Amino acid sequence: MTTWRNGGAALLRVLTVWAVSTLTLVLLAMVLPHFSLQSADGDSLTGVGLAAALGAAFFGLLNALVWPWLVRALLLAPALALGSMVFLLNGSLLLLAVSAIPDGRGETSPGTAVVVAAVTSLASSATSTFLAVRSVGAQRRRLQRMAGRRVTRNAPQARERTPGLVFLQLDGIGYDLLCEAISGERPAMPHLAALCGTTHRLTPWRTDWSSQTGASQLAILHGTNEDVPAFRWYEKETGEVITSNRPSSAAELQRRAAERTGDPGLLARDGASRGNLFTGGAGQAALVVSVAARRARGQRSRAGYFAYFSDPGHAARTAVSFLAELVREICQSLAARLRGDRPRVGRGGLYPLIRAFATVVQRDVVTAAVIGDVLTGRSAVYADLVAYDEVAHHSGPRSRDTRQVLARLDRCVEMIAQATHYAPRPYHLVLLSDHGQSQGETFESAYGQSLEELVRAGCGRRPVPKQARRPEPGAEARDVARTALHRPEQPPEPPPAEDAEPGRRRTAPVVLASGNLGLVSFPDLPGRASRETLDSRYPTLLPLLAGHPGIGFLLVHSEAHGPVVLGAGGEHRLATGEVLGADPLAPFGPGAAEAVRRTAGFPHVADIMVNSAVDPVSGAVHAFEDQIGCHGGLGGEQSRAFLLSPLALTPPCAEGELTGAEAVHRVLRRWRDEVAVARPAQHPEAVSKAAT
Repeated sequence: MTTWRNGGAALLRVLTVWAVSTLTLVLLAMVLPHFSLQSADGDSLTGVGLAAALGAAFFGLLNALVWPWLVRALLLAPALALGSMVFLLNGSLLLLAVSAIPDGRGETSPGTAVVVAAVTSLASSATSTFLAVRSVGAQRRRLQRMAGRRVTRNAPQARERTPGLVFLQLDGIGYDLLCEAISGERPAMPHLAALCGTTHRLTPWRTDWSSQTGASQLAILHGTNEDVPAFRWYEKETGEVITSNRPSSAAELQRRAAERTGDPGLLARDGASRGNLFTGGAGQAALVVSVAARRARGQRSRAGYFAYFSDPGHAARTAVSFLAELVREICQSLAARLRGDRPRVGRGGLYPLIRAFATVVQRDVVTAAVIGDVLTGRSAVYADLVAYDEVAHHSGPRSRDTRQVLARLDRCVEMIAQATHYAPRPYHLVLLSDHGQSQGETFESAYGQSLEELVRAGCGRRPVPKQARRPEPGAEARDVARTALHRPEQPPEPPPAEDAEPGRRRTAPVVLASGNLGLVSFPDLPGRASRETLDSRYPTLLPLLAGHPGIGFLLVHSEAHGPVVLGAGGEHRLATGEVLGADPLAPFGPGAAEAVRRTAGFPHVADIMVNSAVDPVSGAVHAFEDQIGCHGGLGGEQSRAFLLSPLALTPPCAEGELTGAEAVHRVLRRWRDEVAVARPAQHPEAVSKAAT
């Protein structure tokens, strides 16, 4: 009886989808001028309906039988190019289906066929999703279609009961912000609110001084972020600027980390890396920056793109959502200007496209890839969803714009959690962030000059040329988008030019920014320039920087006292802990001295490390980049990230505070080893039945 009942329900769903597709074609034939479903002599409504039913049936069969093979044949195309080609291919199948209608009743132009195919696919996909919610079996099949049809052939046997781990990184969401998003009568993230306190525990952790994805994720996945002082920095021995989200730089940082630890990474055991800067040693990688430049054979992955585009309705839905996000960003930017919101930064140029990519394409493709990994039974998955971080940089961490993004991320987490119920093994879902975000007016907007202009003034140099190229803000979504397009990476920032003033041929200082952390290097001074050398060559520079109201402290190296932190009213000698005058690190809270002391020992720390001031009440900082929500240094909420872990796993730390991304790596590695040797956990379906 159960078999007959399931078969009848499946047949009813097929008939319902067919009916919706038929009705969609009839309506489109009535609206579109170049789409007809009747003969040249005219036809009755019944004849049109019959032609539409036949066209819908032919189109559905072609999508079921031919479409997956077409997508597989085009997997070498870039992700976004494949997304565009999907419409052309789907339109071609619609043309073929319409031409197969008997008596020549079907007629359409190629351009109209693309529109008809997209709308029909969107309607049938939405109907299937609506019906799947009401059926466990249909929901499982829907998730399998989202993950790609190969998962059932590659899935482990049912006897595999060792739990797997899914690590979801919600980029840029700090601990305090998450607490607000899961609290109240109508939380912004209701699914996470349901997890917290019932099946999961929420733990804060403190980032390193370099509170940005490059440093945090490298340590979390590879165990070390040694010698990563910022998002970008200048290396004197090579004369190059290392930028964490540039593919060649990310590959080099990953190589250095693996060489330093002697370990391939957290995901080396049957792992998958999705949407990250680094692979973590995973054999399967999709939208990972460090392998964008050259992909090893074992790292090619079909789960990212094929999983998502195996259903033509996904492409149509993504296109509609992408366009809607573009319009939403333009409207929200205009509204912010009309309201006179402050602080505010420019949101033109490519940013609307980058935002739409991060909040729609990257989110959906990565979510589909993770669901595929879960249904395949992979032992460990680490994925990064960058949507919130990208929007918060330009709109602010607590703006109306970001609240909408939080709600959509919550639905992605819920969908992945649903997939674990149909996986061939039980899963533990761990959520974490790599840093938080601090808000504030940019340094240049607040004080009328950039950090580079201030440094050049302190060195007695000419102002920065207005035509000089401004570096792109340090956001991960830009290079993930380039990765998806298979575009060549941005060239490194130009080397410092020599000063052209007569009699002065010293190389200009290199001034870089990483959120509210600035780095000043002098290429013509070998090694790390000491405080004494800088005072001798540029006697006004350090006093000018340390006394500036927008700067909280400087880190320099003294020949006499080692690493020294300078502020407007005193200095802190890190080697001995001696403080002269007012401690410049006091406004940055406990742990600041330890974080700065660790960075001071890095080989590639800049000659002068500059951290902006922080408002002791609001936690506002001043970014040296064009961002009102920033991270990268100390001050405010950027240094407080979160870890949301299952109660079934051991607590992250027995006592005290979890400090540093390397400590988070050790916790995740401990959990990975625990699930590998511990008594197999109960499958989520069994837990659900037991609870009811």
